[in-house]
Amino acid sequence: MQYKGMSREKVIESLREYKKKDLTYQSGRILGSMCTCPHPVALEAYSMFLESNLGDPGLFPGTKDLEDEVITILGDMLGKPDVHGHIITGGTEANLMAVRAARNLSEIKDAEIIVPKSAHFSFKKAAEMLCLSLKEAELDENYRVDLTSVEDLISDRTVAVVGVAGTTELGKIDPILGLSEICMDNDIYLHVDAAFGGFSIPFLRDAGYYLPEFDFKIPGVSSITIDPHKMGLAPIPTGGILFRHRKYLESMSIETPYLTEDRQSTIVGTRTGASTAATWALLKHLGRDGYRKIATRCMELTDFLADGIEKAGFELVTEPELNIVAFHSPKMTMDEISQGMMDKGWLPSVSAYPAAIRIIVMPHIKKEHLLKFLSDLTDLKSF
Repeated sequence: MQYKGMSREKVIESLREYKKKDLTYQSGRILGSMCTCPHPVALEAYSMFLESNLGDPGLFPGTKDLEDEVITILGDMLGKPDVHGHIITGGTEANLMAVRAARNLSEIKDAEIIVPKSAHFSFKKAAEMLCLSLKEAELDENYRVDLTSVEDLISDRTVAVVGVAGTTELGKIDPILGLSEICMDNDIYLHVDAAFGGFSIPFLRDAGYYLPEFDFKIPGVSSITIDPHKMGLAPIPTGGILFRHRKYLESMSIETPYLTEDRQSTIVGTRTGASTAATWALLKHLGRDGYRKIATRCMELTDFLADGIEKAGFELVTEPELNIVAFHSPKMTMDEISQGMMDKGWLPSVSAYPAAIRIIVMPHIKKEHLLKFLSDLTDLKSF
């Protein structure tokens, strides 16, 4: 560290130079991320609450009131207004909390959890951190978790089963109703990772899309992960974890004697209230109708992109269920397609299972971006 500080002007000038190296969502070139441009209302709310720390809520009672209201609104959106939970850092912390609650409520030694092969990598982190064995269930021909495979993996050491509502790589919705029946029959905790789909499935159903139930309306669902910083348009990082019963939060609470609240359940101690304020502002400002319009627009562009990819001579891995398009080519490798499009300035991603180019049509993507992408993709195929 230098002895004498830089002027404010020099600091800001230097930051601008670093910022120029970063990609931007506004460019429309980021095609493989589940994050997007934060809504202006969210940014304003976020900046108002930069000082607040929900890890010590007695000092910030107004922010705590906002969090309570946000959890109620999200619960109502997901089928049960009287839920319990927190606004946290993101899907990884939420999934870790859910698995931790399931483990703590059981008295099983050498416990196991069952997740689909399509589950987010955060469950591998959770299993390692919580000393659990991770069992991966097979997927069916539509890349959803195979219920028979889940049943075959259940043992007397199983403490939790995970289903996904909007898989990270393909946007598929697992048969949560079937998982619920299995878990209720075996008295096993069921967690739904809806980090991606939680802010789109309810609104697409409002718009008439046929999508399966996945939330607390299904009786066996114990907890749900939902990320406002994805399709919810909140700033990064903003995640959410909702529990059907308070006992799940209580099972992992620890004493915090020097803070204004005597117990704490979240993984992170110091916890910004700015994310909560931004989420509250978005829920109030956009409302259900606003989110329906956003989700519907993304799906309309998804269908446009999928059709264009096929017309360009590439093959879809599967029909899009949410706003993710995955494709490949019988004549080109994934590396050739990916590198070729990166050379043209695009940033798609490559899914591992199945191997495919993966495009996520987030709210920052416009039709003009997709038209240029399809043009460049067609040119790539001609080489």
